[in-house]
Amino acid sequence: MSKRDYYETLGVSRDASANELKKAFKKKAMKYHPDRNPDNPEASEKFKEAAEAYEILSDAEKKSAYDQFGHSGVEGMGGGPNFNDININDIFGDIFGDVFGTRSQSRRQRRGSDLQYNMELSLKEAVLGTRKKIKIPSHTQCVDCDGSGAERGTSPSQCSNCNGMGQVRMQQGFFSVQQTCSVCSGSGQVIKERCKSCRGVGAVKENKTLSVTIPAGVDNGDKVRLSGEGEWMKDFQPGDLYVAIRVINNPLFNRDGRHLYIDAPIPFEISIVGGSVKIPTLENTISLKIPPNTQSGKVFKIKGKGAAMVRDRRRGDILCRVTVETPSNLDKQQIKLLNEFNKSLNQSKNFPGTDTFLKAISKIKD
Repeated sequence: MSKRDYYETLGVSRDASANELKKAFKKKAMKYHPDRNPDNPEASEKFKEAAEAYEILSDAEKKSAYDQFGHSGVEGMGGGPNFNDININDIFGDIFGDVFGTRSQSRRQRRGSDLQYNMELSLKEAVLGTRKKIKIPSHTQCVDCDGSGAERGTSPSQCSNCNGMGQVRMQQGFFSVQQTCSVCSGSGQVIKERCKSCRGVGAVKENKTLSVTIPAGVDNGDKVRLSGEGEWMKDFQPGDLYVAIRVINNPLFNRDGRHLYIDAPIPFEISIVGGSVKIPTLENTISLKIPPNTQSGKVFKIKGKGAAMVRDRRRGDILCRVTVETPSNLDKQQIKLLNEFNKSLNQSKNFPGTDTFLKAISKIKD
């Protein structure tokens, strides 16, 4: 049986924001979670369907693949979390946590924010792939406090507000809501004497150099994810870094998907008698054979020299449109020879396009 569209499953539009996706999933989860429907297999299936849809659409890389290729684009990239891993109390607490001004979030779930780095690539780099080194602001463990954040000779103490749990429970009528401790910010510890070098953070800022592998076939708007290279937070998992691609305009080629387009001038004598002209590709220069009687606008296909796509390494073609170039700056002798040559031409035989055009005009006048 074919799968339902993920956006349809969650009941959102294709341009829904991350917050709208999350709210839609919460609504479905509250309604169909197995804990609330213990004897309803249909509800369990609907919950798993919603969890799978959210797992794909909440991940930028998977969402991009799904938007481009549908379900086939995300095969093998994860099929939704096990519903037993999603606790109904976590969902419930998260909803009411917004009402009380904070958000219930376990230590294992808390992580730094995802960050974005904008990278410019040449067309050649985007089509063929490359490796780039980038410098980003990061953190390294403070050597003076060994990462504890406390002044040397002291150590952090257990937070008395949450008894080291990092969470406090709040009773609101029928509901019991767990929230991040406001005293220790969820760490479970407080520092009385902060390290002077890192000011209690446990780490100091530094610039980190990363090597980024750009796959062949990327295009404007594509993103490469570097896991764990996003915002750093003490005692918690760092976020991810997304490298956003912008391809610089090429002076010769225009790209449309997997094909490259180029306009090339050819000498008028070659257009008449035929010959060869040099045409650039992204890797080198090739010789393109021009048959006799070639007119401006003729398109030649150079197979396999175009662009690949990220999920399909087969390269497209270069489509070369030629323009017959009229010679300029002729001297008197050249003009004389050209006039003699022109006299030898038969208007109907040698200029069939002009002849057809003139006949059409005469019909209009008649």
